[in-house]
Amino acid sequence: MKRMLRVSSPIWFILSLLTCAADSAFAQSYPARPVHIVVPFPPGGSTDVVARLIGQKLTESLGQTVVVENRAGGNAIIGTEYAAKAAADGYTLLMAGVQNLTIVPSLFKKLPYDPVRDFAPVAYIGYSPFFLLVPPGSPAKSVRDLIALAKSKPGKLNCSSSATGGSSHLTLELFKIMTGTDIVHVPYKGTGPALIDLMGGHNDLHFDSTVSSMAHVQGGKLRALGVTSLARLRSAPAVPTLDESGLRGFQSDSWLGFVAPAGTPREIVVKLNAETNNVLKRPDIKAQMDSLGLEMEPGTPEQYGAKIKAEIAKWSKVVKEANVKVD
Repeated sequence: MKRMLRVSSPIWFILSLLTCAADSAFAQSYPARPVHIVVPFPPGGSTDVVARLIGQKLTESLGQTVVVENRAGGNAIIGTEYAAKAAADGYTLLMAGVQNLTIVPSLFKKLPYDPVRDFAPVAYIGYSPFFLLVPPGSPAKSVRDLIALAKSKPGKLNCSSSATGGSSHLTLELFKIMTGTDIVHVPYKGTGPALIDLMGGHNDLHFDSTVSSMAHVQGGKLRALGVTSLARLRSAPAVPTLDESGLRGFQSDSWLGFVAPAGTPREIVVKLNAETNNVLKRPDIKAQMDSLGLEMEPGTPEQYGAKIKAEIAKWSKVVKEANVKVD
């Protein structure tokens, strides 16, 4: 047996060198055909908008068409599973986010994909925190006012969300845990209907992504009492953070980034990371992302991977403590 190992070791070494050389040559010729970005949500939403903005610029820099492919449904599970099972050749990317990669795994015992094992982090794009919103006629003029109001009326205030188990819902649950308040959760089928009812005064508060609610705040249709990032937004500097409003360390955001199927060659991951980071540094992209309330944070695949793991741990704790269940 020892003799066989001595004889075969050089062979395996040569084979590994040949494999590395083949991967390197493949990466140098990449991309040779269109690249697909899978968005596990319907067209027109904030995730889709960001994917198309960046995809258009990647088309220019990569020299190949970047196609956005919407595969919505099943709490973003359908599109995410599709991307997880795609060929690991760099031609399929997933627009990953807090919902499909870090919240859904805590809500469902059995998933057709593993958020860490089945994906290779490619490029973190950035995040849009949530506004803590109230109707224009609300008596609450600040976060502290709202907390005091909720404590004076336990179980009487209603907070809408886009869906049970969604990021806006879990942000509410985190708020309730940190403030010790009893607020009724009212789930809707989508952000649009929830915001319409909030503007009409049918609910008392709502946590919504700055991307989809910025225009309503700027137009005076909704009042933003606070923002869930640790620093104030450049696009809304007058809105204080929940952290500075007394909830130390409160942070919740809807983040986005590209991941690829596990096993995608390292050289391709590095190339896509560099190309995406270059797109994010463009002044025109910065201006467009600012208008959406999206804070960009280009970085390395390793930094992005660490964030994914930290977010999984954070939201699994909230789901367990708040006993969140989905049908």
